[in-house]
Formats: sequence, C-alpha cells, structure tokens
Amino acid sequence: MPILDAFKLDGRVALVTGGNRGLGKQMALALAEAGADVAITSRSAQRALDAAEEISSTTGRRCLGYGCDVANPTDVEATVAQVMHDFGNLHILINNAGINIRGPIDSLTLEEFRQVQEINVTGVWLMCRAVAGHFKSQNYGRVINIGSTLSIIAIAERTPYASSKGAVLQMTRALALEWAPYGITVNAMLPGPFATEMNQSLVEDEAAYRSFIARVPLGRWGELEEIGGLAVFLASDASSFVTGAGITIDGGWTVQ
Repeated sequence: MPILDAFKLDGRVALVTGGNRGLGKQMALALAEAGADVAITSRSAQRALDAAEEISSTTGRRCLGYGCDVANPTDVEATVAQVMHDFGNLHILINNAGINIRGPIDSLTLEEFRQVQEINVTGVWLMCRAVAGHFKSQNYGRVINIGSTLSIIAIAERTPYASSKGAVLQMTRALALEWAPYGITVNAMLPGPFATEMNQSLVEDEAAYRSFIARVPLGRWGELEEIGGLAVFLASDASSFVTGAGITIDGGWTVQ
C-alpha cells in the first residue's frame, strides 16, 4: 500500500466524545478531512449538532451530533447503540471528553475531585466497555484516549486532573494488552499546552501564560489544528503496529 493511502480513512466511522469544541472538534474535523464519517458527542445535544453541521459543511463528510454524559452508563450505551444504528458501523473511538478543576488540595471538595474522575476516567472506561463487543466481533478497532502531559509529569494545584490523566494512560496500557488478540489498538495522546476553552483562564493570565511558554522548548503554545495529524495517524492503518503508547504532543515540554 502506498504510504499516503495508509493514512486515508475512507469507509471508516469515528466517534469523538467532547467533539463539539477545542481539541475534540479539531480531531473530528481532521478525521473527516481524511475520509471518515464522524459522530461527535457533547453534554449539550445542541452544541454537538451545531459542531457536526459545521464539520459536515466544511468537509462534505457525514457528521452527526449526539447529547451524551460520558459518566452516565445508560447514556453511553444508548449513544453507542444509536451511532451504530445511524452509521451502520464503528471503527474508531476517541475519548476526548474531560474537565479540569484546579486549586490547592485543601481548597477543593471531595465532590470536585470525584467529578473530575467520573468524567475523565469513568467516562473513558464506560465508552471503551460500550464498544468492546463490536470491536472484538469485527477484529478491528482504533481507540485513542486523550491523556495529558500531566499523565507523566505534574504541576502543583492539579491533584484531580493529574490523578485522572495518569489513570487514563494506565487504562490505555492495560486495554492495549487485553485487546491486542482482537486486532484492536489502544493508544493515548498526551497534549501539552493548547489554547483551548479549558485553558482560557491561563491564556488570559499573562504571568501564567509566560510561565508555560518558558517550559516549552519550541517557545509557544500549540495551535489547535496541530492536533489533527497525530489523531489521523493513530486512527489509520499507518499506525497498525502501534499500541499501548502514550505519545506526547507538547512542543518538547516533557523531554526536559
């Protein structure tokens, strides 16, 4: 197969959680541009529908939006079943939905800590469980879990988020081993600082923004569209021998 053909996603169906904004929307757009039909979820069904319409209009690919709380097992099972019904198949899952609650540990509540774990960890687990039977039956699947540089390093006042993203990386590794006999690959993308809505407070805080830039060898934050290439690679046949990996995309931050 010519190498560029290995990156094509024609005939594939992808599901991207949290695909209505930020990195999730950019990854959904990139997969559609590579030829996939795409389903995106958001806790707000309308936001998912609006983003899906925009992606479909831009790429000419079929893209549908669904309301889904990834921490709710009933929602997750129903959404995956609906995607399968609407598209007739599913090949790629990107677990991107997530939240971040920052602060010193003694200023945070137990409920805040649990909320981050429920969405960032339980949500990933539930989505993976929901697609397991189908991916196994077809002996094929591409699962991409969105971790963070905080999956492998730490920042003060990030105990909920760092704990959750460390768990995502370990879940990725365990599932890669569990699903390897079925031809399913499971990998994690570990983004560094990108100017997403989640990081808007840092972008607007000049001191915090400069502090982050000082840690990045490339000397800048990532542009949203720079996430797409890695997503397409891990979703495509080009990555057929890659599984259990945690791949940083952070401008060199974590190599220091």
